[in-house]
Amino acid sequence: MQKTLRSLMKRWLKAIVAIGLVLTLTFSHADGALAAGGGRIGGGSFRAPARTYTAPRSYSPGPGYGGGYGYPGGGFGFPFLFPVFGIGGGFGGLFSILIFLAVANFLVQSFRRSRSDDDSLGYSAESPTISVAKLQVGLLAEARELQADLNAIARKADTSSTTGLSEVLQEATLALLRHPEYWVYAGSTVQQTRLEAAESQFNRLLIAERSKFTGETLSNVNNQLKQASSSNLAVAEKAGALAEQSAPGEYIVVTLLVGSQGKLQLPKVNNSDDLRQALQQLGGVSSDRLLALEVLWTPQAENEVLTTDDVIVQYPDLKLV
Repeated sequence: MQKTLRSLMKRWLKAIVAIGLVLTLTFSHADGALAAGGGRIGGGSFRAPARTYTAPRSYSPGPGYGGGYGYPGGGFGFPFLFPVFGIGGGFGGLFSILIFLAVANFLVQSFRRSRSDDDSLGYSAESPTISVAKLQVGLLAEARELQADLNAIARKADTSSTTGLSEVLQEATLALLRHPEYWVYAGSTVQQTRLEAAESQFNRLLIAERSKFTGETLSNVNNQLKQASSSNLAVAEKAGALAEQSAPGEYIVVTLLVGSQGKLQLPKVNNSDDLRQALQQLGGVSSDRLLALEVLWTPQAENEVLTTDDVIVQYPDLKLV
């Protein structure tokens, strides 16, 4: 009996040790996947769009109305002539009714004009629809020109205005479109939401992506340019060189986060043609629709790499293209 209990206890201990080793390897692998620093360009805000004031239209009485009131929807001089043509007696009551009808018609027409003006300006009584889009591209690490292009954009970009952010979006999408031979992975998502919830949704996606970096070695956010010191960059590059020797496969991952007014449709990326179309659509977002933008890429430092394991663990939603 005792031998049986001892045998069972040994088996349980072996199982517990094995499970512990698996968990240790799993979590140490996840920590090791945070292998690179990143770059960041961003700015904008989710303020409600400003309404454009339209001066009220002036109306003048048309010809033949005999001094009537020039309200839209028909002149009101003509009805007031009724009492002259033999409608006697209840002049005061009829006059009051006509005044009431005139005022009611004026209010109805004013409301219609207001709705028409709002529609022509793109506003409605409800909160406007906002699109929050994310597009990610994984490229072979040989695309060092792309890395250099993004670094140059970050150093010179004006991220304090929507015009400057629009230029950043165009330059970033163009840089990606110019290197299709390096495309390996990609993925896209778009969510439509109301203005009140758009900022929290955008920030949630942004925090998730930034947390995948060991640090931001170059950033230009709201026109605040920050760059890691040369000593920190040297440490990062040395770590990248060691990772390059120990693990096959090296990649660069670029993430575009866009908040824009209206419905933005991106295709589900299953191949290179879908990716090209998605990049073109994002790059075509105009400055008057663009609310917020974040361009993130990793690694940022030269000679730093992402391994195949890094991509699998940190970007599980990406598909081969």
